[in-house]
Amino acid sequence: MGKKGIEILVGMFVLLGMVGLVFLAMKAANLGSVGGGDTYAVQARFDNIGGLKVRAPVRSAGVTVGRVTRIALDGKTFQGVVTMELEREYQFPKDSAAKILTAGLLGDQYVGMEPGGDDKNLAPGDTVAQTQSAVVLENLIGQFLTTKADSAASPAAAPAAPAAPAASGALK
Repeated sequence: MGKKGIEILVGMFVLLGMVGLVFLAMKAANLGSVGGGDTYAVQARFDNIGGLKVRAPVRSAGVTVGRVTRIALDGKTFQGVVTMELEREYQFPKDSAAKILTAGLLGDQYVGMEPGGDDKNLAPGDTVAQTQSAVVLENLIGQFLTTKADSAASPAAAPAAPAAPAASGALK
């Protein structure tokens, strides 16, 4: 194998490494599924979306069934409106619930869909009625510290004083 053959192999190796880096970058940015299959859009309203981002996965039973495509603020109700594109092969009942969940202890947030039991399915453009907002870690810590501070500040119950002994020699 001559010098030219080694240079070609090194070039192919570098090119393969670059393709691998592009693949990893797309996976890290949630762009792994670029192909837009057959989907339908539904919306959900949340009081607090936490750190949810566009392109976050929508999962049901741990399986990715769609993506978040838009996040907006409703000017009248001041709720976060999350638009999701769900794959058409996954039809959720109308009474399904959407929750904003966290992947891991401090991981990214995603929308979890819990199917209901209704006979009719969500149609394109429908709004998921039952939602649960994101649990914000800072709020939980604040509530915990406030509870601990309140319990430390409240006076401890004083032990009951012993009853006075009955007077002897009482009149009979």
